[in-house]
Amino acid sequence: MLFRSLRAFPLVPAVAAGVLLAACSQPAPEAPKPTGKSNAAMVAEIQAAGQRDKSVINVHPLVDPGITALQDGAHNDERNGQYDAAAAKLDMALKRNPDSPDVLQDRAELAIYMGNYDLAEKLAHQSWSLGSKQGPLCARNWQTVVEMRQRVNDTAGAATASKSVDDCREAGIQRF
Repeated sequence: MLFRSLRAFPLVPAVAAGVLLAACSQPAPEAPKPTGKSNAAMVAEIQAAGQRDKSVINVHPLVDPGITALQDGAHNDERNGQYDAAAAKLDMALKRNPDSPDVLQDRAELAIYMGNYDLAEKLAHQSWSLGSKQGPLCARNWQTVVEMRQRVNDTAGAATASKSVDDCREAGIQRF
């Protein structure tokens, strides 16, 4: 009996399947719209956060002169707008020492110039996890996260990261 009614209305199964599929599909959630701040402005804010930090603690680990030369070359390339060349130099430095917090942060800032924001935030977190958790590098790490969260209008994430920037500062002892 069911087969007879299906023969009389051959489109019923196809229409039913279409209705079921339509009911299951939902529009994709709208991606957050990025803020209008330029990549250069974001990097300037990050570097300023490190310069503003006046912690009594500023850790400078021993450095391999070869890595320092690569970083210096990368900074020159960055100033000249040669981001691919700078990235190649920093990537070489990271191959030599993948756990170097300052090189990871430099590479995060360069990733911003290159528009690779997910990588920038990932590298900043990695740099922070390997770093001293205080001082200018810590401030740059968290300011990177602030900029990336603000970029996608994540105000809660930006506020949390901003508090972490403040936590990087270790005030000196008050002397009277």
